Amino acid sequence: MQAADDWGQDGSTLVVAFEGWNDAGEAASTAVRALRDQLGLSSLVEVEPEDYFDYQFNRPVTTFDDKGDRVIAWPNVVLSGPIDGGAGVHVLLGTEPSRGWKTFAEEVLDAISVAGIERIVFLGAMLADVPHTRPIAVFASSENSSVRERFDLERSSYEGPVGIVSVLADAAENAGIPTVSIWASVPHYVHNAPSPKATLALIERLEEFVDVTIDRGSLAEDAEAWERGIDELASDDDDMTAYIEQLEQARDTVDSPEASGDAIAEEFERYLRKRDGDQPPAP
Repeated sequence: MQAADDWGQDGSTLVVAFEGWNDAGEAASTAVRALRDQLGLSSLVEVEPEDYFDYQFNRPVTTFDDKGDRVIAWPNVVLSGPIDGGAGVHVLLGTEPSRGWKTFAEEVLDAISVAGIERIVFLGAMLADVPHTRPIAVFASSENSSVRERFDLERSSYEGPVGIVSVLADAAENAGIPTVSIWASVPHYVHNAPSPKATLALIERLEEFVDVTIDRGSLAEDAEAWERGIDELASDDDDMTAYIEQLEQARDTVDSPEASGDAIAEEFERYLRKRDGDQPPAP
């Protein structure tokens, strides 16, 4: 395995996302699923769900398979890689486990070591006080100093509750695997709907760290339709319209040429700290 302070070019890169607390607007999981499907990756390891899921919290669902037979689909986490078993982009995708996080992290690290993973990119999405009418704010960070220098990244200063993405990132860094975390901010007032605009923003940033051009498909059109739909809803609600205007003013202030780097960082941290307790964690 390469040194922790060298992002490197050879070997395999793992891209990670989890459904649930870390995945506002389903933005992160949708981005990783698109990457997996585009590359035609095959399942290498499936984590045993009995060990890590509370089925009263993450319930299995009944569905029909390709043959029309009724089956039970269990919450799971799957490591996928190139079908020939060689080096290249891998993905880890699934539902955030509800228990046994330390053991889960150890099992995942064992699996990615066997797969020859040299570096990891974590994707997440959080609910924040941001307007849907502006570009999605994306924040990339790393705990590795040379990775920060190479990609001109910040180190997150967040303190507070975290999800499994942060736990895995910490375990990977401690094991000598360099990591990057990329988080998109999703407007909290549309938390019940998938956010293709946030997915698109994550994909665009992800391409800076993986040697793959990811097919956008209909994401651009879906993002425009998502924004128009929210505009229509807001037009019938004066309070919501006024609130969005306040968010726009705050965002425009941060994006102005006069805004300093410290001011931008302060505004981002403010977004993080104003989230409700059941919102996704920061990077």
